[in-house]
Amino acid sequence: MAHELYTRTNQKLYFAGLALTSLRQAEEGRALNAQAQAMAEREAALFHLHGALLGLCHEIAGFYRLPEAGAPQVGRFLNAELLSAAPSPELAELVELAGQPETWLAQLLAEYARLFQPPQAAKKAKVDPRLPLIEAVSLDEEEEAPALSAAQLEQWRQSLKELALRFRESLTEC
Repeated sequence: MAHELYTRTNQKLYFAGLALTSLRQAEEGRALNAQAQAMAEREAALFHLHGALLGLCHEIAGFYRLPEAGAPQVGRFLNAELLSAAPSPELAELVELAGQPETWLAQLLAEYARLFQPPQAAKKAKVDPRLPLIEAVSLDEEEEAPALSAAQLEQWRQSLKELALRFRESLTEC
């Protein structure tokens, strides 16, 4: 494999595509562990999309020869300090996308950060102490946050791929 910066981004986008294919198969499957397989593939797709974003940041930083070019975390690239120290239109666009919660990039970053949060029980209001301590529960309760759909992850993958291609056109030297 060539040692060009874009190869890592392409590889991670490809791996995300493989994980999404496996996710769709797991969601359609009837295997006993289909739910666990779907969860694992969803996390793998999200992991690889985040890696592709990091690869794209490395491409930009490498082109502009930024001092942070080898930073191992996306957060080191998507901050105002680096942008003010070494302005570039590509990083400015990424910082802007990451800073607006309704954008696909901010949602991707939030979902990736959520992978590292411990599970939390739903918060309940204080109960009247005169009520019985034992309560009936249903085992059929839905999860609070719906799982990311394969379609949503694929849309993020396509958006990241289009962004990388557009940035590469502007990063080529004439």
